[in-house]
Amino acid sequence: MSLGLSCFAIFILLCLSAFFSGSETALTAASKARMAALAKEGNKRAIMVNKVRDKKDRMIGALLLGNNLVNIMASALATSVLIFLFGDAGVFYATIAMTLIVLICSEVLPKTYAFYHADGMAMTIAPIINVLIKILAPVTETVAWIVRGLLRLFGQDITQVNVGNNIEELRGAIEMHSGEDKEVQEQRAMLRSILDLADVEVEEIMIHRRNVMMIDLDQPAAAIVQQVLESPYTRIPVWRGSADNIVGVIHAKALLREMQSEGGSIDRIDVERLAADPWFIPNSTTLFDQLQEFRKRREHFALVVDEYGSLMGIITLEDILEEIVGDIDDEHDISVAGVRKQPNGTLLIDGTVTIRDLNREFDWNLPDEDYSTLAGLVLHEAQKIPDIGQVFNFYGFRFDIVRRHRNQITLVRVTPPKKKGEAA
Repeated sequence: MSLGLSCFAIFILLCLSAFFSGSETALTAASKARMAALAKEGNKRAIMVNKVRDKKDRMIGALLLGNNLVNIMASALATSVLIFLFGDAGVFYATIAMTLIVLICSEVLPKTYAFYHADGMAMTIAPIINVLIKILAPVTETVAWIVRGLLRLFGQDITQVNVGNNIEELRGAIEMHSGEDKEVQEQRAMLRSILDLADVEVEEIMIHRRNVMMIDLDQPAAAIVQQVLESPYTRIPVWRGSADNIVGVIHAKALLREMQSEGGSIDRIDVERLAADPWFIPNSTTLFDQLQEFRKRREHFALVVDEYGSLMGIITLEDILEEIVGDIDDEHDISVAGVRKQPNGTLLIDGTVTIRDLNREFDWNLPDEDYSTLAGLVLHEAQKIPDIGQVFNFYGFRFDIVRRHRNQITLVRVTPPKKKGEAA
């Protein structure tokens, strides 16, 4: 072979090497979600990309086989050319030259380009790679069979695929959706909350019975109507004899319709008859299961009880939706955030504020597995009922006990850790 023809062959082989290297990166780095969306829209090239990636073993085998084949051929030709020009020293020159050329032009350059243009390049080269996979299938299958046999000698069975946790992959993808913009933070918090629905129990977000408005049915009808009209809530539990004896849930609209039908005669209204049957759920129900039940039963309100049947609080459809999208306030809501920022950077927080709300609002990472409120966190970590003025340091935060009512922590001053770049 003439010198010129050999150099041209080396150039072609290096171009093929670059093609194989870039193709491997493009097909592995292309967005799965984007390819799936385009394929669903009927994009034939995206469908081909998915088809090629479904045969991942064959794809990798064909690309590696092709890449190694052209690299070895290029190196052999370059060595023969340089030996012809420089004698035995040509082996050394060929080693240095081909290492640099292959590294820069056939590896780093094409892979870098493919990484930043993965989707477009993957759709362009997928038909070619699909044909290549079919042509080299006998060789790649033989190689794969030999590899599997060698691995079995060392006690490894690659047929036992270790399937990853898809939920954890989603969580990782969400955390990669980073940025300081408020919109990005809100999107990240919303996506996290959706994945948490199956792990969070209603007990953690319910409205505690202490804060639930309930009505005694033994009162006169006029007094009950007055309380319903003055209440900002649409659905109100009603009890008889004891607050633990919930006998129904009165809907404001049902009461108003009854008043209209009775011509405004309040004393003739039978409130107990109007009340819907109470729906009790265990406190261990997850938010995901409860959301499905709300949809199935077409109800928005449930009463939460513990293992002994004692009333713990209430949960509404709005409470679960707020776990996903944040607070939803209407013109009748009573806004009791329970968090007040101070000029010195600290926060005065009511003990009843939930850890989940704090983590979501301020992007903190306080644990909430063994408790649900800020007061619960302090009690759990302190292992005692603290006195006013006591200071605790947990998880990088400082907690000053500001107010206590009997054995209940009602107000805490929280000093969050300094962020990077902030003055100490």
